[in-house]
Amino acid sequence: MDNKAKIYLIPSTIAPGSQEAVISPQIRQVVSRVDYYLVENIRTARRFISSLKIRSVSDLNFRTYDKNTSEADLRQLLVPLLQGNDTGVISEAGCPAIADPGAGIVRWAHRNNVKVAPLAGPSSILLALMGSGMNGQHFEFHGYLPIDKGERARKIKSLEKTSIQTGKSQIFMEAPYRNMAMAQSLVDHCQSGTWVCFATDLCGVDESIITKTADQWKGKLPDLHKRPTIFILQANPN
Repeated sequence: MDNKAKIYLIPSTIAPGSQEAVISPQIRQVVSRVDYYLVENIRTARRFISSLKIRSVSDLNFRTYDKNTSEADLRQLLVPLLQGNDTGVISEAGCPAIADPGAGIVRWAHRNNVKVAPLAGPSSILLALMGSGMNGQHFEFHGYLPIDKGERARKIKSLEKTSIQTGKSQIFMEAPYRNMAMAQSLVDHCQSGTWVCFATDLCGVDESIITKTADQWKGKLPDLHKRPTIFILQANPN
């Protein structure tokens, strides 16, 4: 494919009102000139670009790409790119293609020799790991754990066993309204000395990143209800 148009992976904010602090001049420069976007949620993407106050969103073309988009549909969505127009990809929050369906767009780009330009920006996963004090050299991200209480308990024990054997930090997330159930499961099913981190409201005014042992958290869990949180556990950290 002979096409010099690029796909830009554009990070968005992960906390309301944080755009001035976390959105770089590079991102602003790209947004100021790219007119076509594939986004996980059009309303969220429009709101994000509007918050940058660099152009009117009425001039832009947004198309939805999510986990249900087929390969054939994706090619149709990328017609502007195929016609030579740079195209931006914006996730619901944070960095596209990281725990995000945008990875499918990137795979398509590599198969079709389209250049991909990832831009630096906020990632809740990496920010949580950075602030946790846990192993940042070797770690695994697992997305969402099972919802069922019994299955969730078994998964937590499995992750802890892996951490004991490998020393790797184990990172995962939960729907905010189920955060307290996840936190309680970690306290109930991790060994007393296993470190557990709750990284909450990252980049926001109420940001909190606290790491304690499972035993130290017992009876003293913070209020995580409906607050975006990344969970990390590590057995026997040095």
